[in-house]
Amino acid sequence: MSKVMNFELVSPEAKLVSEPMYQVEIPGDDGAFGVMAGHCSILSSLRAGVVTLHKEEGSSDNRRIFINGGFADVSAENCTILAEEAIDVADLSKESLEQYLTDLNEDLGIAEEIHDKKHIEDNIALTKAKLAAVAI
Repeated sequence: MSKVMNFELVSPEAKLVSEPMYQVEIPGDDGAFGVMAGHCSILSSLRAGVVTLHKEEGSSDNRRIFINGGFADVSAENCTILAEEAIDVADLSKESLEQYLTDLNEDLGIAEEIHDKKHIEDNIALTKAKLAAVAI
C-alpha cells in the first residue's frame, strides 16, 4: 500500500493544492481528524479552522491553510476538501486581523437591525478563528 494519498483543496476562487500528501489534519464539525493513505471512506462537513498538510512522514515542514468551513471527501487513495474560503495561514496578518476585529466590534455597537448584527457577529467569530490560527 502506498504511503501517500492524492490530496486536493479547492475553494470557489482556486484550486489551492493538488499533490500527494502523507497525512492531512482536518477541522471536522464533530472534531478534528487526521487521514492517511488507506483511510476508510467518509464524507464530513467542516468548521472554520486550520487544515495541516504533512507532505512526508516525520517532516516538521508542514503547510497550514485556514478554511472557513466546507466538506471533506475521503477514500483510501484520495482526500478532497471543498472549502468555502481558504487562505494560507502564512498570508494572514495578525495586526490586520486585530484591526478588523476592532472595527467589527464598533460596527456591532451601532448596528440596529437583527440581520446586520448577526452578519457582524458571524464575521467576528470568523476573524477570531483566523487570529487563533495565526497564534499557533
